[in-house]
Amino acid sequence: MTVDVAGHGQRLDKLLVALAPEFSRSHLQHLVEQGAVRVDGQPSTVPSRKLRSGQRVVVELRPTPQSQAFRPEALPIDVVFEDEHLMVVHKPVGCVVHPAAGHWSGTLLNALLAHHGRAAELPRAGIVHRLDKDTSGLMVVGKTLEAVTALTRAIAARSVHREYLALVHGEVLQPALLAQIEAPIARDPRSRVRMAVVPGGKPARTDVEVVATRNGYTAVRCILHTGRTHQIRVHLSSRGYPLVADSLYGGRDALGLHRQALHAWRLRLPHPVDGRPLQFEVPAPADFSQAWQTVVS
Repeated sequence: MTVDVAGHGQRLDKLLVALAPEFSRSHLQHLVEQGAVRVDGQPSTVPSRKLRSGQRVVVELRPTPQSQAFRPEALPIDVVFEDEHLMVVHKPVGCVVHPAAGHWSGTLLNALLAHHGRAAELPRAGIVHRLDKDTSGLMVVGKTLEAVTALTRAIAARSVHREYLALVHGEVLQPALLAQIEAPIARDPRSRVRMAVVPGGKPARTDVEVVATRNGYTAVRCILHTGRTHQIRVHLSSRGYPLVADSLYGGRDALGLHRQALHAWRLRLPHPVDGRPLQFEVPAPADFSQAWQTVVS
């Protein structure tokens, strides 16, 4: 387009918003910074640049990362079990489960879309529960709408048993204080990136078994009865025992770990179609296993 008299002196990014209102201003600013906008034939990489009437502006519109998030990507998946109805996968540390800001590709969902054709027909590609990016371990995924529905209901009915291993700061000398933590969880009113125990939050219950204590650390097993965001991390931190290396909730790097010390090691559930009992266990990654042995040996 050619800048008219009304556009004289206007910022480049504001002009682009008027030219392509279907895109956000921030996305258009990124296009400018990436060299996708030319003014009088030359790339213009400063969004705040003031324009003059008569200048010719050409923009190469590119799709937003969000618009490309739900696409198949041939990524490796560690499949523990699979039939025509469901998959059980071992999610590695660093793998994001679902596309979100900052992670619009390379997620487990992208991998599932490439793994089997029907995933595109299912809500969230069949994902019925999640693990945090830096938590390793077992996840169950439905491959049909029937299985997804049955798995979702089983989780709500608490008939899916999810057991975790964790390492916390502090020696738990009175295990009964942690044996059953029932405390509601909601978004932390002081920080949008954290969850917290908040009156009026969603009900949450975690059972905790102390395995061993040594040199200022405790190894525990945790059983989830509900599946709130960051539930184990929030519950243990709220009792004064943050996970090792969980900086978001007060943990410090220790025992060779630089990410939260949490591993989903055991999963037990009824098969969503025929009801037969299924149980799976996976060993923890090397960094966690070494830290665990330091405490329990």
